Amino acid sequence: MRRVLIIGCPGAGKSTAARKLAAKTGLPLIHLDRHYWRAGWVPTEDLLWRETVISLASQECWIIDGTYGSTLAERLDRADTIIHLDFPTRLCLWRVIKRTATHYGRERPQEFVPGCPERVDITFLKFVLLYRRRLRTKHLIKVSKFSGAVHSFNRPAELEAFLASLPSADHEKPCPDQGTATGH
Repeated sequence: MRRVLIIGCPGAGKSTAARKLAAKTGLPLIHLDRHYWRAGWVPTEDLLWRETVISLASQECWIIDGTYGSTLAERLDRADTIIHLDFPTRLCLWRVIKRTATHYGRERPQEFVPGCPERVDITFLKFVLLYRRRLRTKHLIKVSKFSGAVHSFNRPAELEAFLASLPSADHEKPCPDQGTATGH
């Protein structure tokens, strides 16, 4: 496990799982949201986004947190492990609402660039509500062609047990010729 892709519906807990996995393994952590969004919640232009993802995925070792279906294939080509958080819509929606209420107006600097404070976004909430119906199958079709290890979890307790079962790695040199976590 040297290139781990964590995917699933928004609100499933991808970023939290990625942080826990990075702490346990010492692998560098890349939050795709931090690379996609610019200050003021401005998205990165499609061509530049694809180039950015290809560059990030070309690194020797990583944990990449984020589904972003338009560039999923580029990451699947390099990943050796997928962690798929396939949690119920109601749980994901609840987590998004809770996160929004908890952090409203404040920035989450580990996951986003400065200038992206937490906000109520009806379009995003609708995306969460419709993810399972509109995008999940498309993403699973791409994942079905993946030749590496796939770990899919339907409940948070399953994910927690999996993470707890992993051995801690030597944090001195998790990846040859590579620094520590890359969130920027």
